[in-house]
Amino acid sequence: MIRDKDVLNQITDTIRQFVNNQLIPMEHWVAENDRLPDDIISQMRELGLFGLTIPEEYGGLGVTMEEEVTLAFELGRTSPAFRSLIGTNNGIGSSGLVIDGTEAQKQKYLPRLASGEIIGSFCLTEPDSGSDAASLKTTAIKDGDTYIINGTKRYITNAPEAGVFTVMARTDPQNKRSGGISAFIVESDTPGITLGKIDKKMGQKGAHTCDVIFDNCVVPADALIGGVEGVGFKTAMKVLDKGRLHIAAASTGAATRMLDDALHYAVERKQFGQPIANFQLIQAMLADSKAEIYAAKSMVL
Repeated sequence: MIRDKDVLNQITDTIRQFVNNQLIPMEHWVAENDRLPDDIISQMRELGLFGLTIPEEYGGLGVTMEEEVTLAFELGRTSPAFRSLIGTNNGIGSSGLVIDGTEAQKQKYLPRLASGEIIGSFCLTEPDSGSDAASLKTTAIKDGDTYIINGTKRYITNAPEAGVFTVMARTDPQNKRSGGISAFIVESDTPGITLGKIDKKMGQKGAHTCDVIFDNCVVPADALIGGVEGVGFKTAMKVLDKGRLHIAAASTGAATRMLDDALHYAVERKQFGQPIANFQLIQAMLADSKAEIYAAKSMVL
């Protein structure tokens, strides 16, 4: 749902200009240095990009899902590293709290996530648990008024930058399926947490993932998201449902950028004394791509 089209158009135009004037010119720098410039991160904070989807009462802009994908179309037009940093705060890094967190948990963390003071990260995937997420092996055993977390999470986006993790762990070792899983909010400086080496990925410079290892990591009982055991897998699925739409929109934005670049190249590149854009086969390829992007946008929206 779009609540106010004029406001959305204003936000979209601001992000489009930011992408065109600030982010795209810095793509090569990010690729060479494998990180984002500090001044760009500061500008992201000033624009409120870390809190696009976080409710207004916690310092965010509170955009709806339809508004979010409209903005993701724009953010997808540049290096994935830029969207990745703010993406977890707006998506998997905060959604668990927004959807199922207690009011105390929301008050404690959401304003800091919305401002970009801290980066959120989502710990679900494990070495032996990928698409079959319900088979995860990380445990969180209750011990008095605390839980002791043990296990390894893999390919965790923004883990090296994270200030807080949403962690899925098995609180009922006897229940080997989804009903035994609970969700926790865990601060990254909690003793017992270590990070693996940053993964080397192709085409993803500046967007960091790595292992997160929990070794007798003790967290207070109030770190249990929602205060209820056994519903963590449901929380994770709700979070990922939103994330899939966002990634689809960002991917469509990337396709838009590639078509843009291809069109400019076709106009500038000359063969047989004329731009290759004059050739019917090239025109057909560009037209087919435009139609496919239009279809993708329509499916996302």
